[in-house]
Amino acid sequence: MSGEKADLNGTGNETSISVGEIRHSLRHFPTKPGVYIMKDESGSTIYVGKALNLRNRVRSYFSGRKDPKTAVLVSRVAAIEHIVCRNEYEALLLENSLIKKHQPRYNINLKDGKTYPVIRVTNEEYPRVFRTRRVVHDGSTYYGPYTNVSSIDAYLELIEQLFPLRKCRGPVRKRPSPCLYYHMGRCTAVCAGKTERAEYLSNVERIKRLLGGEREELIHELTEQMHDAGRRLDFERAAGLRDTIQAIENLAHEQQVIDNDPDVRDFVGVARHDQMATFVVFQMRGGKLIGSDMFRTDVFAGEEEDLLQFVLQYYSHVRKPPARLFLPMHVDWEQLSTFFRQELGAEVSIDTAAGASAPGEAVEVTDAAAARAASIINMATENARQDLERRIRDSGNLPALEELRDTLQLPGTPYRIEGFDIAHIGGKHPVASLVSFHNGVPDTSRYRSFNLRTLDGGIDDFEAMREVIARRYSRVRNEGSATPDLILVDGGKGQVAAAREILESLEMDAIPVVGLAKRNEEIFLPGRSEPVTLPKGAPPLKILQYVRDEAHRFATSRRAGKQAKELAMTVLEGVPGLGPKRLKRLLEEFGSPGEIARHSAAELSARTGLPGRVAQSVVDTLSAESPSE
Repeated sequence: MSGEKADLNGTGNETSISVGEIRHSLRHFPTKPGVYIMKDESGSTIYVGKALNLRNRVRSYFSGRKDPKTAVLVSRVAAIEHIVCRNEYEALLLENSLIKKHQPRYNINLKDGKTYPVIRVTNEEYPRVFRTRRVVHDGSTYYGPYTNVSSIDAYLELIEQLFPLRKCRGPVRKRPSPCLYYHMGRCTAVCAGKTERAEYLSNVERIKRLLGGEREELIHELTEQMHDAGRRLDFERAAGLRDTIQAIENLAHEQQVIDNDPDVRDFVGVARHDQMATFVVFQMRGGKLIGSDMFRTDVFAGEEEDLLQFVLQYYSHVRKPPARLFLPMHVDWEQLSTFFRQELGAEVSIDTAAGASAPGEAVEVTDAAAARAASIINMATENARQDLERRIRDSGNLPALEELRDTLQLPGTPYRIEGFDIAHIGGKHPVASLVSFHNGVPDTSRYRSFNLRTLDGGIDDFEAMREVIARRYSRVRNEGSATPDLILVDGGKGQVAAAREILESLEMDAIPVVGLAKRNEEIFLPGRSEPVTLPKGAPPLKILQYVRDEAHRFATSRRAGKQAKELAMTVLEGVPGLGPKRLKRLLEEFGSPGEIARHSAAELSARTGLPGRVAQSVVDTLSAESPSE
């Protein structure tokens, strides 16, 4: 086969097939195990699959009725090549290798154009810990990958607080005095002799255990050290250890799933719709859910084949397989176990959600354990299903928009909808939001917010609506911008009438306006005395609810931001020793009270020249304030 070789002792056999010859030429395909490679007219590989019987498997694509996703794949095929292998397991390995090499459009692709970050603990005399997207095989230890960046940041922030390591790159060079990070409590200053290497490496081991999910053992060790420090009357160290234990326990309490099984286990859930699929992996360590991964992809094979492809791509030398793997359905356990053992050097027990263990594995599963496993699989599957629903919704919903047009007798299909909402607290911090939807999907680049000027502390939602509609569409008219196909306001007759009044004054009343009232989800239109009511769950109603709820969310977030900033500024003005000049210097350096609150007193002092006691008062004051909506 041109450019391809079966390096697993398979027999390469080249069979390029034009579109008109495909069905006729399939009879020449062998009935042996192997891999088939589908290519488009440009010669690009668009799909790679494996088969126990190549002829029968490939023939199935071109005979009988096909589901829509298979029809899409077949319509793109201009040539098919195959490689014969000695057995199905060799075909599995070759398939996996070719998918990684070519990343075919219609195979599962977990990279999705991204390289997910990992946490690296370097292999150095004084190791460092940091986030990276690049794996270097130099003996370093890696944890992850993490698809949720907030999870990796939470780990690193906790590590920096509890077990600070050096920040500088390269070998440690002796310094006469430590750097700023040491004074901020974020470095142990081994370069200045402030920490012995044995103590430093002890912290490195604690970090590895924390990242590996071994929290209980680490907490037990730190508790013993805390009691020992108390017995020696070293109360400062005992207090520090107490705070460390509390921080680790707080992180552990955020876990949503807890059981009593100490094994290292992963649970896979999947949801599919047409060619779209979402896979979710829950990682259980020491009886706790320590993390999860989610991957969106397109699928064009059967459920079992897609699941097998996902598992093969998910696990690697960086992402280590667990001791036990729970899957939502049966796959070829023997091949998968062989893959883990021979390619990754791991013995993995593979189970279904019902708890049936893989052939050859002597794993006893009690009814209670099976029930827990099924519960966690169901939770992973539910997360996948919810994500899939978002994907379906975000892909657009033209049928629902057309039904909305007919239901409300609109002049055209509302491809572009602009939604408005007003948010304030008793007339204070009034904000209006504008959200924009295209084809039923949020177009966040066109979101806008307005600080309202006309209320002056009063409460008048109608006047607020007049102001925001006037400001928005005066600008649209002056700039000659495109107008929406529909305007949706949050409210009933009064809000609709206020918006309509302004549009008429601007000679833009050709734009339809409707209101959606929260109480009974009634739809109000200009000139109609009675609202339109639609059945709960009706697609046109769901579109309007989505726009209304997004406008409300956006308005509320902007109002809360104004409130928090004003409150923080008021509080800062009362900090002893923080006069107008020093406050101005702080804001010039950090931008906002929220950004100031993210830094330590030592850093505030170092970057702005504030006296240490004033900087500490600023930090204490901001940390004590937690404004709510």
